[in-house]
Amino acid sequence: MKTEFERYEFPLEHPFTIARGTQDTAANVVVRVEDDEGNVGVGGAAPSAHYGETAATVEAVLPELLAVVERVDDPHDLARIETGFREVVEDNPAARSAVSIACHDLAAKRAGLPLYRYWGLDAANTLDTSFTIGIDDEETMRRKTAEAVEAGYGTLKVKLGTSRDEALLSAVRETAPDATIRVDANEAWTPKEAIRNIEWLADYDVEFVEQPVPAENREGLKYVYERSPLPIAADESCLVASDVPDITDRCDIANLKLMKTGGLREAKRLIHTARAHGLEVMCGCMIESNASIAAACHLAPLLDYADLDGSLLLAEDDFDGVPMPAGHIDLQAVDRAGTGAREV
Repeated sequence: MKTEFERYEFPLEHPFTIARGTQDTAANVVVRVEDDEGNVGVGGAAPSAHYGETAATVEAVLPELLAVVERVDDPHDLARIETGFREVVEDNPAARSAVSIACHDLAAKRAGLPLYRYWGLDAANTLDTSFTIGIDDEETMRRKTAEAVEAGYGTLKVKLGTSRDEALLSAVRETAPDATIRVDANEAWTPKEAIRNIEWLADYDVEFVEQPVPAENREGLKYVYERSPLPIAADESCLVASDVPDITDRCDIANLKLMKTGGLREAKRLIHTARAHGLEVMCGCMIESNASIAAACHLAPLLDYADLDGSLLLAEDDFDGVPMPAGHIDLQAVDRAGTGAREV
């Protein structure tokens, strides 16, 4: 098999702000894996500095990861490929995920099946993605919310973590009175702040609250979970399947991301582990192109919630993916083998 990778800088539709900072562009690295019949698997890495990765670190380790793919020389031998990844690269989950996605895409293409069918999943059991409203001034958040509602998005995820949180959420709720609203604090609150905030969040009919306290404050997350009137989702506290037992008594929902798990096989392990521990499951994303979002969409039949709007936040995307009209992840509309990602 032949392999290559390329960096992209995708402009965002709007500046995107969370409690940790603002970005105007998203650096992604796209991997291609080609077999001797000309089939090409595509995967994307959307690295996050919060987890110690940048586009540069992804590019630095990809030659070693792709050498594993070339050595195994069989995209269907996914277990051996991903075992080989761990032998050459210890961390770098976004880089590993990009290659995992590309290999899954290629394997499903060689089988002539969309990825969900390659896995034996039921495309009728799918769901809608939320659409994220980043932190901004009240008027801008009203405008972004109105745009999302006009586009048909019925579930909004609102980023909080400021001294103006209630005013910001009130602006969103007034603009979208019928929307389902989820809140993500991105670790911004102390445990006691979280409880005070969640008490008024409940008055705005919020569905659940994601990662209210820092991931390293495990006891703080438990404190919030035990006192919260709303369900709690763990994101930064849950990276891989082995983290699930530690969050079982600290949250209601495990939120996985491919850029945290390091690959699709680990993502599925995390889902099944969370189910075995009685947790609901959500799949989220970074700001990513369809080179990676498309693959995550094929997990939809296994999920309770989806937050897969990364490509929807881009001003332009060089890749097409799974159709998502008004936020609905429509796997049944995927008309090609693999993940559905393709260059446009």
